[in-house]
Amino acid sequence: MKTSDCYTQIIESTGEDISRPGLVDTPERAAKAFEFLTNGYHQTLDDVINDALFPSESSEMVIVKDIELYSLCEHHLLPFIGKCHVAYIPNGKVLGLSKIARIVDMFARRLQIQETLVSQVAKTIEDVTGAQGVAVIIEAKHMCMMMRGVEKQNSVMKTSAMLGSFRDNQATRSEFLSLINC
Repeated sequence: MKTSDCYTQIIESTGEDISRPGLVDTPERAAKAFEFLTNGYHQTLDDVINDALFPSESSEMVIVKDIELYSLCEHHLLPFIGKCHVAYIPNGKVLGLSKIARIVDMFARRLQIQETLVSQVAKTIEDVTGAQGVAVIIEAKHMCMMMRGVEKQNSVMKTSAMLGSFRDNQATRSEFLSLINC
């Protein structure tokens, strides 16, 4: 069964007429949108990194903040939208700047919960760079909490993953938090 056929069934199950002019092409459009929103399954880390790992003598904190992200929660298939802050302390290698955002996107474009996403990003950057420490914070608004259920419009979920020196050294963690103003 094609994905568009599944969307046809879902729409019809609401009582809608799939032949109505506004809905005629909706199953195909929805299937294409879902494929795009989950394209992280079709990416590999090697493709994302694309050899953009460079030798460096730097051992100072590298921070990329406010990386926007869009994901779908695995519980309701509703979006969560927010931003991600990533820091790492190099250990002989640095990652190409855009690759950090691409790693966030690769995992965000898969079905999961925010708690898993923050850990996936942190662990991957640690594995790829061999960094002395990695810190990742995600702040997001969840449509499953805003559009249904408790319907709280102003709630924001924050999750963090602190690895290596960010976990072991309070001063390093505090520096990161103060620099991202969290």
